[in-house]
Amino acid sequence: MDLPIEPPIEPMLAKLARSIPAGDNWLFEPKWDGFRCIVFRDGDEVELFSRKLRPLARYFPELIGPLSAALPRRCVVDGEIVVADPTGNGLDFDALLQRIHPADSRVKRLAVETPAAFVAFDLLATDDGSLLDAPMTTRRDALVETIVENEAVHLTPATTDRAVAEDWFHRFEGAGLDGIVAKPLDGVYQPGKRSLTKVKHQRTADCAVAGYRIHKDGNGVGSLLLGLFDSNGDMQSVGVAASFSVKRRAELLAELEPRTHDALEGHPWRSWAEHTDVDADAATAGGSRWNAGKDLSFTPIMMGLVAEVSFGQLEGRRFRHGVGFLRWRPDRTPESCTYDQLDVAEPVSFQDFVTTA
Repeated sequence: MDLPIEPPIEPMLAKLARSIPAGDNWLFEPKWDGFRCIVFRDGDEVELFSRKLRPLARYFPELIGPLSAALPRRCVVDGEIVVADPTGNGLDFDALLQRIHPADSRVKRLAVETPAAFVAFDLLATDDGSLLDAPMTTRRDALVETIVENEAVHLTPATTDRAVAEDWFHRFEGAGLDGIVAKPLDGVYQPGKRSLTKVKHQRTADCAVAGYRIHKDGNGVGSLLLGLFDSNGDMQSVGVAASFSVKRRAELLAELEPRTHDALEGHPWRSWAEHTDVDADAATAGGSRWNAGKDLSFTPIMMGLVAEVSFGQLEGRRFRHGVGFLRWRPDRTPESCTYDQLDVAEPVSFQDFVTTA
């Protein structure tokens, strides 16, 4: 390839904020829950690179044709690869994860069964040269003029109206909107820098604490294993709470170690704890095809502790992204921690949202 920007290039990133920023110097866009992807096109050559600078084209062969039809012959475009739920319930992140597979036969089959789409939100270069030093307003105008949308390539909605962004944030979460990204209108594109602002959905839940894992450095508690009870009375693994300070990791170990004695008596995950050398069930023990080969062992504790945690989204029966520990809930029992308490967004069609603007 012979482009003004040679592949690969790090994408510009965002720092987390508590609320959508005020002022008239912002362009607001959806924060899509997919795979970040920068597309490089030079004539008949089309290459896709992930946030970690890894090639993605072999995993999404069905996008090459639509991207060639939608983009000019020489350009660099930043965006997101997503997979829409076929029933119209927003985006299907689990189906997207399944696309990263070493077997070509599986990749080709899934390209037909769960085809991906590309949502474009920034233009970094054209045949005329690099746009990295151009302000956001110039890059957005050029992107709008450049993209020819089709069934698999979309232009992300964008607005300078904060009230509209607030409406999107709340109304279209069920479409796979992971939050809102705010971009300075006069900002240039800074690869690898957190020059943008993101606001993500946050909810709370009370979860049973089933055990813990020691931090990777060997000192203190690295994560707490969380569970919720389903309608059958089985405790399902929903994720872990982590990111504790060094001091708090040591405190947690001192608090929880006394609860490890005779912890397996009546423990709902006793089988998992006693058989760490076999595959854990994905629903009840936290295992999945994505952590195959990973050590899933943990230290069980006597049931009785409940933690209030913050989370963003529920993907299937587990929390997506990180879960934050807020506080202990001594007024709750583990059995009272059920899925019924969760506030989950109503499903919205991906197509309905992407055509909003």
